[in-house]
Amino acid sequence: QVRLVESGGGSVQTGGSLRLSCAASGYTYSSYCMAWFRQAPGKEREGVAFIANDGITTYADSVKGRFTISADNAKKTLYLQMTSLKPEDTAMYYCAADFRWYCRGGALKESYYNYWGQGTQVTVSS
Repeated sequence: QVRLVESGGGSVQTGGSLRLSCAASGYTYSSYCMAWFRQAPGKEREGVAFIANDGITTYADSVKGRFTISADNAKKTLYLQMTSLKPEDTAMYYCAADFRWYCRGGALKESYYNYWGQGTQVTVSS
């Protein structure tokens, strides 16, 4: 059974940095799609960053140049390095994974992911 566990959230001031981690387990596939999503209070969940097993990445416009997604395949761990954080980045952050052959067509689309973590809270104060 695939399991995703996020960590690294916290409270920072505007302009600060955080690195989120997502430890994945329970799968043997070498081909995957993984992503970070976030959901702020009263808002829909939105895709933030995507990575495929070959290193291809995609970012939401709102985080381009500030966030970097990466993956350590040996450790089965997904990361999200967040810099220049803004109050509008405040949200619960979730990692998601899928292993179906067509998952790349989804990238930042919530419906393309079968597996989700429980989330880690990021709060940015002004």
